[in-house]
Amino acid sequence: MKEFALLFRQSEYAYDKLSAEEYQHLHKNWQDWIGGIAAQGKFVNKGSRLALEGKVLKAGGVVTDGPFVEIRERLGGFIVVMADSLEEATTLAHGCPALNYSGSVEVRELMQ
Repeated sequence: MKEFALLFRQSEYAYDKLSAEEYQHLHKNWQDWIGGIAAQGKFVNKGSRLALEGKVLKAGGVVTDGPFVEIRERLGGFIVVMADSLEEATTLAHGCPALNYSGSVEVRELMQ
C-alpha cells in the first residue's frame, strides 16, 4: 500500500460565523468521515487543520502575507491515508465535509 495526502482546499468560508450547533454538526461530519476511513484500516494520521494566517517565502528572499494562491483557495488542512492506488485514495476522499462547503480535496501520493 502507498500513502496519500488528502489536502483540503477551501475558498473563503467563514467558519467563525457558524452557530455553536452548526459548528458541532460540521465537526461531527468530519469525525464520522475520518472514522469511516479509519474503520477500513486506511487512516495513517490525523494531519491537522491549518491556521488562516501565514507567510509565503519565494525565491530571492521575498516574503509576502499569505497563504494565498491565484485561484483564491487556501489549504485548510490535510490527513494521510493508505491506499493501493490514486483511484482508491480518491474514492476515500468522497464524502469529505469540505465538499459541502464549496471546498475541494486534492489527492497526492507521498513520495518515498
